[in-house]
Amino acid sequence: MKAWNFKVKSNPQEILKKLDDTLGSVNGFVFKMDHDKNDSVTFKVRKRSLNYLAYIRENQIVVNGKILKTDTENETDLEISFTQHFLTILYVSFFGSLGLLAIILGISSGATMYIYGGILLAIGIALWIDVQKNSKRDIQKYKTLISEILECEK
Repeated sequence: MKAWNFKVKSNPQEILKKLDDTLGSVNGFVFKMDHDKNDSVTFKVRKRSLNYLAYIRENQIVVNGKILKTDTENETDLEISFTQHFLTILYVSFFGSLGLLAIILGISSGATMYIYGGILLAIGIALWIDVQKNSKRDIQKYKTLISEILECEK
């Protein structure tokens, strides 16, 4: 979705410790990391939510990051990308697809299917617009949070 690359004046172990301490499960985030063979570390962060309605509003963005060690001592490259959570995409696609299906079935069934299909399609489009708007806001929140944690510029 969106990529964000920057350098941090710290070593990879300190960065991982800061991220894990701040974004650990205690603070409501899911933080997973994996060590690669070539001295890089990948991690994923998303907001945890136990309530279904809050899940739709809060759990839309997954942060995928990669920490790369540079040749310069005490400097690290970070590559971070932001993607939509799979269930959010599935949720929005469900309403849009159901609306299109009802409109197609309305060709042989009658005018009432057009109305139901139009309503479902409108709900799907409204949800898609809402998800896009919230995604931009959530990405900015994650950028601010990560910048504050790692003490770097956005």
